[in-house]
Amino acid sequence: MSEARTEEQRAALIEAGRLLFARPCEFFYASQRIDQLPPVTGPELAFCGRSNVGKSSLVNALTGRKALARVSHTPGRTKQLNFFDLGGRLTLVDMPGYGYAQASKSVKADWQGLMFDFLRGRPTLRRVLLLLDARIETKAGDLAAMELLNDAAVAFQIVLTKADDAKPYWLRKRQEEAEALARKHTAGHPLVIATSSETGLGIPELRAEIAALAAPG
Repeated sequence: MSEARTEEQRAALIEAGRLLFARPCEFFYASQRIDQLPPVTGPELAFCGRSNVGKSSLVNALTGRKALARVSHTPGRTKQLNFFDLGGRLTLVDMPGYGYAQASKSVKADWQGLMFDFLRGRPTLRRVLLLLDARIETKAGDLAAMELLNDAAVAFQIVLTKADDAKPYWLRKRQEEAEALARKHTAGHPLVIATSSETGLGIPELRAEIAALAAPG
């Protein structure tokens, strides 16, 4: 949320986010191919990031559901687009992870192709949350994902995950780096939010950002 907003405005946005994610959220569709996608209906928000960056954990933290999205300790397990209906106001899309070192080249190519085709072909896709691990440096795959999103003309917002496990000085460095990377892309959102699915850090703020993208309800 912008620093220019007043405390009253920020409080109202936080409450809107809380109310949105208090609604039921249910998995309703999975697709491994672009021709298997569900029909376009209301606004969509997608989660994108490296394998094991914590996408599923973040979805669970946002919705307050411990097992809504499957959390795997084996990188590369999510190989499909998973769709979740958030109270009829927003569809959350958990995208396949990228950058898993032990995945074959053909599998990596399939994942990238599926992501790009999805991004270009969903007119109701409001934004992609690009997740970066707060504990480690930005990888080549992360930079490639930013270029892919930029080329697809899809707005993206960087979200740092696992911030509870990063030293304060390192987290500040990662935040500044992420903000600089966002500014280099016309599709990049200027606000970077640091989160922790374990402690709840940044979850209310991220919910507030997402609530602004949802259909009226």
